[in-house]
Amino acid sequence: MPEPGATPSPSGASASSTPERSPSPASTSAAVVIPADCREILSAGVLEQLSGVTLNDPALGASGPQADGSLICVWGDPATSTHLTTTMTYVSRGPALDMLNSVLAEGFACYNPDGGTRCEKSWFSDPDLLPQGRTLFWRQDVLIDTQFSSLAPDGYTAAIVASLFEGA
Repeated sequence: MPEPGATPSPSGASASSTPERSPSPASTSAAVVIPADCREILSAGVLEQLSGVTLNDPALGASGPQADGSLICVWGDPATSTHLTTTMTYVSRGPALDMLNSVLAEGFACYNPDGGTRCEKSWFSDPDLLPQGRTLFWRQDVLIDTQFSSLAPDGYTAAIVASLFEGA
């Protein structure tokens, strides 16, 4: 998700980043464990922004820890179009590069913060003009894939990255 101060642009380009020619994720050998709790991966500040938002309502689809070791976190209310869905899963370097290069070709802005590769794009839905977007972050064979509609807490992806890779 765009970080604080970034606003979706109708053209789909992120106003806060400059795309590179090709994503180049870096992989290391340290194993990262994806947690089983959607709240433990977020900072107090991000959790405060999500206060009162339902987490993992069954009406919004699969969520929580998955059999393959991944974690799906769905914040939102099934009665509205406001939601935030994050999937954390294991993806090796080759498939990750393929995915990141494909989104780069779709107009995502990609750059290399925090020892990984981050690609993001935001836009407004048609015809209701709701802010929407998607952010992907890959590092050490873990892909964090977040999609949102009208719910983009400041620092959300950064909090997950810090939680998963602190000390990695």
